[in-house]
Amino acid sequence: MQRRKGVLSDDGEYATLTFRRVYRHAARHVWDAIATPEGLRQWLMCTHAAIEGRVGGQIDLVSGPPGYRSSGKILAWEPPRLLEYEWNVAPVPEMPGGERATFRYEVTPDGDSTHLLVTYRRITKQTAAGFLPGLHAFLDRLEAQLDARPLPDWLQRFAEVKVEYPEWTRHASHPGE
Repeated sequence: MQRRKGVLSDDGEYATLTFRRVYRHAARHVWDAIATPEGLRQWLMCTHAAIEGRVGGQIDLVSGPPGYRSSGKILAWEPPRLLEYEWNVAPVPEMPGGERATFRYEVTPDGDSTHLLVTYRRITKQTAAGFLPGLHAFLDRLEAQLDARPLPDWLQRFAEVKVEYPEWTRHASHPGE
């Protein structure tokens, strides 16, 4: 059975989040879901997605339930295998210092399945705690999208999986630590 839970690694004042998933779909289908505006609209809840598909190209997203506006440069673009980009968000109440992180998606074919390694680097520790169950819920939505099943409600799925993440519980119980 695959490990669905993400891992938070402490990097000083920042954190790195890592998720490994296996999807029973061709790498091209997984790539289309993570690297095209059409694919991102559903599972990542993007109301705006613009991707200039090349190294040095721009990526601009408005995503998730709060509608975070993020932008940055594409750092790696190797369809259908690797996408890495800057995730820059201006300050908002839940991220008072904003964020200047790097998001990386590695797609590896394996027979009829595809392994997806998702790594979010340089996220402030405060933001990372909430991103663990949040990204877990998003990746569950990605799986449903690939399977052509109804996508789970993100808020409900977040509530269900947050108990698996003591980092989130500690953060939610003691804000500001």
